[in-house]
Amino acid sequence: MADQTQTRTAGQPHRPLSGFTVGVTAARRADELGALLERRGANVLHAPALRIVPLADDSELLAATKQLLDHAPDVVVATTAIGFRGWVEAADGWGIGEDLIARLRGVELLARGPKVKGAIRAAGLTESWSPTSESMAEVLDRLLEEGVADRRIALQLHGEPLPGFVESLRAAGAEVVGVPVYRWMPPEDLTPVDRLLDAVLARGVDALTFTSAPAAVSLLTRAAERGQSAEFLAALEHDVLAACVGPVTALPLQAHGVTTVQPERFRLGPLVQLLCLELPARSQTLPVAGHHLQIRGHAALVDGDLRPVPPAGMALLRALARRPGWVVSRADLLRVLPGAGRDEHAVETAMARLRAALGVPKVIQTVVKRGYRLALDPASDAKYGG
Repeated sequence: MADQTQTRTAGQPHRPLSGFTVGVTAARRADELGALLERRGANVLHAPALRIVPLADDSELLAATKQLLDHAPDVVVATTAIGFRGWVEAADGWGIGEDLIARLRGVELLARGPKVKGAIRAAGLTESWSPTSESMAEVLDRLLEEGVADRRIALQLHGEPLPGFVESLRAAGAEVVGVPVYRWMPPEDLTPVDRLLDAVLARGVDALTFTSAPAAVSLLTRAAERGQSAEFLAALEHDVLAACVGPVTALPLQAHGVTTVQPERFRLGPLVQLLCLELPARSQTLPVAGHHLQIRGHAALVDGDLRPVPPAGMALLRALARRPGWVVSRADLLRVLPGAGRDEHAVETAMARLRAALGVPKVIQTVVKRGYRLALDPASDAKYGG
């Protein structure tokens, strides 16, 4: 009991995502998602997989505009002032500006915030409603409360799709028409994306979050360009959790055979809540030396206390945990130790640091002339085959 008391005093309090590293691929609202994850203890690795640029070829915007003129929407959602102005100016250039204004005058026109309201009124229109919070989540709530089944909703896109917005509307029965004023392109600086891919391949990331299908496609494309598609997909399928904001976002990954998870409500908050459940549930928990040991991405929980563990120590700990209670030789441990070469003394050094990090040295036993083993509690030996 005294040993456990000492451990609790020395350890750090943990939160649901303490000890885990989560990759964020979003370009928009990445700060919000990162803050939600960090608040719950996660280490966040951000690499925007997209950048937002104006349409160089406006044929897509022309096609979408003509589609709306031919088949009137019930609702139009204007998301940005620059995007709405660009849409109206482009329509003027095609000679259909007055037709577009007339069409917008006859529908429910929602504006995300005051800047968009200003652009709408400058075009001679009046918005039907605008949220005080300037939040698309509030716009979504209003639409869902009104009921969107069998309604046609035009959404002025502004770069990366809004996390869960389109999915939620379609799941509620709406037809959603995107009005693409911008295009999604790979980032100009691929260094953060490559760093994230390296971390995934090295299993230095426990989960990857996706808030749009284009972001997923972009990351898959970059992995292919690097000749690492197979390795990347294997990591996502077996070791790194792919968490998507909604089913539409998940489609590119699922098309490659990747199993994904997504929340029932297609929002950032529920996405983070899902990770808080999924990642701890996927972590191995073992009864060793009278203690409960849970192995997380870059840390361990010993009796509920967070114990940060250096990479070399985590490599040893995972190797021991693959066969709890069984002796693992120094030679086998040396093979999993990053950058150790052939010196078995490196195993002893890393093992000493691992024991110190765990704060309970008896968790790992030295078996003379053979190697090391996790000190699995006797009642658990049969279960784990020790």
